[in-house]
Amino acid sequence: MTSCALSKRRLGRTDFQVTPIGLGGAHLGKTPEGFSDEVAVATVHRALELGVNVIDTAAMYGESRRRIGLALESWYERGGSRRDLIISTKTGRNADGTKGYSAEATLRTVAESLQLLRTDYIDILLVHDPDDLTPVLEPGGALEALKGLKQQGTIRAIGLGVRSHEFHRRCIETGEFDVSLTFADYNLTDQSAAEGVLAPAAEHDVGIYNGTAIMLGLLGGGDPREAATKIGGFASEQRVKRACELWDWAQARGVSLLALNLQFCMRQQRIASTLIGASRPTRIENAIAAVSEQIPEDIWQELHERFGIS
Repeated sequence: MTSCALSKRRLGRTDFQVTPIGLGGAHLGKTPEGFSDEVAVATVHRALELGVNVIDTAAMYGESRRRIGLALESWYERGGSRRDLIISTKTGRNADGTKGYSAEATLRTVAESLQLLRTDYIDILLVHDPDDLTPVLEPGGALEALKGLKQQGTIRAIGLGVRSHEFHRRCIETGEFDVSLTFADYNLTDQSAAEGVLAPAAEHDVGIYNGTAIMLGLLGGGDPREAATKIGGFASEQRVKRACELWDWAQARGVSLLALNLQFCMRQQRIASTLIGASRPTRIENAIAAVSEQIPEDIWQELHERFGIS
């Protein structure tokens, strides 16, 4: 059953109703021994049991689409309904490191996704991490293919998943993109997406997905110094320093940094859903527990006064 904390939000002009926490598929089934289909399926099922209705994946996430397909097939056998879910996947980046943004490459990736996800339509198809928008927007590019697929009903919405705020703004302004997935830029360490993406998206009624909000563990509730040793170059000196300041402050007040961070993201009404890249069931359980945790209002006030975050 969906908790009050997971009351659904409208995803821009798509009018999809999505839970404010979604399941990201990048790390599904990852264990100390490697990747497990069984753990991945259990993770998807646990997210759905807890009321999450958003699942996001990508071609570049290796076996993620196939594992989600396995989970969904057994979920439907248990009585679950495809109509209750909002499934997004991506095109442009592949698991082998290659990229392709032509119409042909896009159609091929979408066909693969339909087969692997065991569905006959995809709710949101996002263009993934282009270095240049020209091959996406030009005739014969990804957008042309996605518009055709949308007209056919094979996909229901078109989106962009990329780090560049400039790219988000340019795509939003075309009027053809329904969803922007921005990442690592709206959380307690970085709120730059507020003006860079959320503001133009709101002007054009484009829905927002918020990715990498836990910053690969820096804001996951444990000591960021320990998390930093596991995430390589992503753990920049500035990010780690800020995360440590926040963690030390939260620890002194008996507040979970994971809860504070996820609830901070949810307090931003322009964000429809924050995606949690859960690897196993306990990860999504911890996230849902965190968004339901009671945080006194004076903590939010002190957070603003101490760090300028509100």
